[in-house]
Order: sequence, then C-alpha cells, then structure tokens
Amino acid sequence: MILRAPFRLLAALALTLLSALPAAAIEITEVTSPGGIKAWLVEAHDIPFTALEIRFRGGASLDEPGKRGATNLMTATLEEGSADLDSQGFAAAQEALAASFKFDIDDDTLSISARWLTENRDKAVDLLRGALTDPHFDQASVDRVRGQVLSIIASEAQDPQAIAGQAFRKLAYGDHPYGTSLNGTLDSVQALTREDMFTAKARVMARDRLVVSAVGDITAADLGPLLDKLLGDLPATGAPLPPRADLALTGGVTVVPFDTPQATVIFGEQGLAMSDPDFFPAYVFNEILGAGGFSSRLMEEVREKRGLTYGIYTYLVPKDLAETWQGSFASANGKVAEAIEIVKAEWARAATGKVTDRELADAKTYLTGAYPLRFDGNGNIADILAGMQLNGMPVDYINSRNDKVNAVTKDDIARVAQRLIKAEGLRFVVVGQPEGLK
Repeated sequence: MILRAPFRLLAALALTLLSALPAAAIEITEVTSPGGIKAWLVEAHDIPFTALEIRFRGGASLDEPGKRGATNLMTATLEEGSADLDSQGFAAAQEALAASFKFDIDDDTLSISARWLTENRDKAVDLLRGALTDPHFDQASVDRVRGQVLSIIASEAQDPQAIAGQAFRKLAYGDHPYGTSLNGTLDSVQALTREDMFTAKARVMARDRLVVSAVGDITAADLGPLLDKLLGDLPATGAPLPPRADLALTGGVTVVPFDTPQATVIFGEQGLAMSDPDFFPAYVFNEILGAGGFSSRLMEEVREKRGLTYGIYTYLVPKDLAETWQGSFASANGKVAEAIEIVKAEWARAATGKVTDRELADAKTYLTGAYPLRFDGNGNIADILAGMQLNGMPVDYINSRNDKVNAVTKDDIARVAQRLIKAEGLRFVVVGQPEGLK
C-alpha cells in the first residue's frame, strides 16, 4: 500500500496531545448523528486538533471471486483524485490545510485515518468527503497504482517471510479469502478494470458495517452533523460478509524450498476469539510462552540456551472469521531442525498449563504497565477506540482491561492451555533449504 506520510505540523501536534493522561482518565461519549451514524468521542480541547478514525468491516475479504486484490487496489487509489481535483491537486489541498488522510486495508477492515486543525475542519471534511463519495478512479491513476501493487507482489515472491506467510495462510484457510494475499496475484491484478474499483468500493464502503471514533477538539454537537456530511451519502448496505473460515491446520512440517542460507519458520494452530471467556488467560499465557521478549520461555530455550535464532515470538491472531495461535523465527538451515524440536518440546510443556508464580506475576506486571503507554496521542486513542468497537468491547473496557489481566489465575491458564494447545497439532512452515527435515 502506498500511503502519504503525515505532515510535519500534524506530527508535531500529535506528539503533545493527551500523552500525560492515564487510560482510566479517558472519558468516552457515545454519539449518534441525526442520520443515525454512531461514533465514540473523547473530547480534548487543549489543542485545536482532531483525529478521526473510520472503519468498514469486511475489508479485503469482500473481494469478488476471481477479483482478488480489487479492494486493495481500490483503497490505494482513493487518494488519486476526486471531484475537480487530480491526484496532485488532492495532495496539495491536504498540505494547504495541514490535514492528513490515510487509507489502508487488511483482511477484515478498510481503515481511514483523518487528522485536521480545528480552523480547517470544514474544508478538510469536504476534501475527504470527495475521496469517499466521488473518487475518480481514472484509468491513468489505476494503472499507476496497479504498477506499484505488482511490484510489491513481485518483491514478496522473493521474500522468505512473505512466502512463509502465504504458505501458512493457504494451509490454514484453504479457499477462504484469508487463504490468499489481499494484494492478489500478478494475473488477478493485471485483469482488474476501472469498473472493478467502483464495484469494490460499493461492496465494502457502506454504512451497515461502519465504525467511527473521534478524539480531540470537537464536541458531540459538532461531530454528529459532521458524520452525516462526511458519510451520509455512502450506500446503506454493502456486500454480505464472508462465512467463517474452517481452520484446516494439522500437525507436521511443510517445507517450501528457497535458496537462502537462513530458513524462515512460521508455526501455529487453533486460537480463540477476543470475545471468548478464555481470551485473557490465553493472552497472559502467550506473554509467558513467547510474546515476552527475552523473558519468554521460547526465547530462553531457543536463543539464550542454544543460540539457534536471534529471536522467536508467539502471538494470538483473532481474525474476525478465524482464530490462530502463531509464532515465527529464523534459523540457519543447519540448525532449524533442532530449533523446531525445541519448539515442539516447549509447546508440549505449555499444553500442561503449568506456570510458576513468578512467571504469572511478571507477565501481569508487564501487560498492565505497558497498557497505559498506548494512549500517547489523539490518533492512537482514536485508533484504540475504533478497535474496541470492532471487537465488540464495552465503552468502559479501557477502565476494566487491566482488572481482567490481573484476575487471571494459574488455574485459568491451565484450563485454556489444556483446551487449546495440542503439541501434536502444531503446523510448521519452513522456507529455505533446511537440513534434516522432510
């Protein structure tokens, strides 16, 4: 995705906003516009600046069959001109207003981030509205951005990490949209037309899958009409969301031959949704197992004791339509087989769910202490509020989140480990020329 960098003025302001506020001090107001658009708002009037985050559920998973990459290409082309502005005029107008717009896409969500000064709010909203409701998608712009996407696809075909990710996705999700790259393939992207851009936009950018948050110098009374002006002319409904993906991972090792001295490894199995009652025990246990940097079990066993990798990490991946528990590392081709055996042994140990008092206390201390540091500016807070809404969290989640972490017990971790972790079910994807692996 080719995105414009934020302007210097906005970047400087963003570093100063709300950075001293603890998470618990953030007061969220639920706003409903006259037209029925809902949003979460945090007012902060100390500096005349506002951050707006817009999300559309469905994301790149809403690509039509045979049109993989259409939503990604459309999203990357939104800022290439609208109304009476071409791409250069659109960029110049942003700069003149000291405004910043970013458009991004993932498997589940199309995201729009907007930043503006209060004195330029109306003009900034008008400019963004043009991109959202009246984009040109002129052929020259589509072709130019298409060339950038094709370059990314070609580059990823030579990137061991990207190759491993693609192979793992295919094994995990099969024919579901999650099973292929949202960039599409060389063939699918080459075949996309200008008309496909309008179709992709209508499928995903609709009011029935809309999430909005705003943080900064704006009141609820002002935000409601602004939302109707900005988003009210979008279609009421978009394409139906895809069905859940049937996770097809089984235990074993998949080797993808690639000429490189260091093998790249992705491994994983079944995970769980953020709405699951066991999510927080799994979250804390993941910190102990592999997310905790040099204090994690896997880092200790694979790197510190044996020097088989520079780093190894695990992470929960709760996508909207499927959930996995994954990890990754890189190791020399001659050592990767040994590293995989150590990971398997640690995964089997993890399946027992036994943790020490020290491990549990250290994980909680880090997770609760790091959480308030995320709230270091209007943009970050607006992004967090949008994520909370997408994940169905209540408006008071910010205040209760650390309590949920602290409430996790050793028994909770044992329960979730025995429920989820199956050492024999762990699938490894290895990209390289590994020795001793079949």
